[in-house]
Amino acid sequence: MTRRVLLLFGLALIVVTAGLIAFHVFSPPKSRVLRVATTTSLYATSLLETLSEEFGKEHPGVVVQFIAVGSGEALKRAAKGDADMIFVHAPAAEKKYLEEDVLVDHRIFAYNYFVILGPPDDPAGIKGSTPLEAFVKIYEAGRDGKALFVSRGDNSGTHQREMLLWSRTGLDPVGEPWYLESGSGMAKTLLLANEWGAYTLTDIGTFLKLKVEGKLSYLEVLIDKGELLENVYSVYLVNPSKVSGVNYELAREFADFVTSEKGQSIVGGYGVEEIGQPLFFPALGSEELEEIWEKLSEG
Repeated sequence: MTRRVLLLFGLALIVVTAGLIAFHVFSPPKSRVLRVATTTSLYATSLLETLSEEFGKEHPGVVVQFIAVGSGEALKRAAKGDADMIFVHAPAAEKKYLEEDVLVDHRIFAYNYFVILGPPDDPAGIKGSTPLEAFVKIYEAGRDGKALFVSRGDNSGTHQREMLLWSRTGLDPVGEPWYLESGSGMAKTLLLANEWGAYTLTDIGTFLKLKVEGKLSYLEVLIDKGELLENVYSVYLVNPSKVSGVNYELAREFADFVTSEKGQSIVGGYGVEEIGQPLFFPALGSEELEEIWEKLSEG
């Protein structure tokens, strides 16, 4: 009887052990969560989602949670420990957090440019002007009741660039009746400007994405050249020595991927099939972008 009990016990132990081994071998890997705060333009165009999907093929079990906010808010969330890494395009604001050691491992991973949009009849007559000349003309046309301007007004990278342009003209439109603040992301701001026939500043990527989707039937690109319209996107890791609870290693793996040859190839080809032209350009090997970032970081 005792031998029979021992035999049954031994068989049960074998079955349980085999089950545990099978569970560990064949069950899917445990998920690892990566919190990414990102500027809305990268999220609205779905570039980061595409990059994360490709990253997931090489890193099964990773769950990337995107927090789409303006660059200013993304930086604040990094400092509070609400994100493991950030993608932003506001050099002057970024530099402050770098100097405070909240952010580390700065890498430029993509770039494109800002454009000034407006109605086809261009009531302010900005076409052919420099960006600063265009803003002066918009201000004068707004003052004369001939034009509207829609600002994001949300401390995002785009809003900060707009404020830089206004400051360089020596004009302050805030509070003027023709100057409207959406307090929203780029997509909603563009839709409002399109509805009201107003001027606005946007990154080219979000504009082209909405244009091909048929959501921007009215606005046109009127200004698309000038050093002050260069738009540099950077990725940073949140410093685990400064901010607790940060998944630094996983963030570094994703940063390595987006700046790798494969990741940069995805960046450079993104939008070509759907829109007919890339929405972003890869930054790999471009020393000029570092110089541009330095100039823009000075405000």
